[in-house]
Amino acid sequence: MLWNVTPSAWDDLRMKNRVTAMLGIEIPIVQAPMGWIARSTLASAVSNAGAMGIIETSSGELDNIRIEIAAMKDLTDKPFGVNIAQAFVADPRVIIDFVIAQGVKFVTTSAGSPTKYTAQLKDAGLTVFHVVPTLRAAEKAVNAGVDGLIVEGAEGGGFKNPSPVSTMVLLPAVTEAFDLPVIAAGGFLDGRTMAAALALGAEGVQLGTVMVASQESPVHENWKQAIIGAEETSTVFLNTHTSPALRALRTERTSALEFDHSTNAMGSFGKVHDVYFGGDLEAGIALTGQVAGRITESRPVAEIIRSCAQECEETLERLHTQYPSP
Repeated sequence: MLWNVTPSAWDDLRMKNRVTAMLGIEIPIVQAPMGWIARSTLASAVSNAGAMGIIETSSGELDNIRIEIAAMKDLTDKPFGVNIAQAFVADPRVIIDFVIAQGVKFVTTSAGSPTKYTAQLKDAGLTVFHVVPTLRAAEKAVNAGVDGLIVEGAEGGGFKNPSPVSTMVLLPAVTEAFDLPVIAAGGFLDGRTMAAALALGAEGVQLGTVMVASQESPVHENWKQAIIGAEETSTVFLNTHTSPALRALRTERTSALEFDHSTNAMGSFGKVHDVYFGGDLEAGIALTGQVAGRITESRPVAEIIRSCAQECEETLERLHTQYPSP
């Protein structure tokens, strides 16, 4: 299997492009900023594997997030970033000031306007990528002066635009329109999907659901096993009538909301800690991407990242051989 890679072979993996140069990483993979999950244990494992670990803020637990950001310095000497989820933080300026003071060099912004904090962050010397679910949102972010984009299709888990657009449609639309480094998100898992993203103009991918199921993920084993046992139809897209929309694991609770166009599913989010860390998947909403249908085991983060990079390189080489230039 491709992920039975020896450490010596891993050391040879280098995928240089604008994303790796900007972020100071070896492999252009970014870990998604899942609320309550993207904390120091997971993020440091990602950074130590040569990719970009991210600390979340969407939980709104800023005191805990400060501790997690500080802990990263003890767990890794590699670059890491912080996501500023504007809609879920009472006063984003507080965490922004802390992030700047901690010497963090990379920030992703999401769930809000890129015009609010991009200038402040860039003036402080940070590299800023904004998460966009539409071409119009990408244009707004580019005009705001961001350094790059995370283009997120509706396949991905978590909070979404109520008018879903698939990665296969959205990604080439954005890369055709703008010459900025792009990280593709939504539906990515392995080297074949990463190679597809590169073919569509991206220079890296974001991994979320596979990180939720990883061995370093802090979530309860019940959630990991639900992902491993999932089919490609085992998620639901909620809240198409309001914002934010959600993609989540299919359970009795979420199935009841799937075609309910009067109830705001955010009100049914339930007891997060019981879902995430207690393993009661009916106690709330377990945000999960469609790619769960392709995940078959819980693996160490380093295996996930390095095997993805190796398989991507092998896929690109195979395609070059199979379809040589005339």
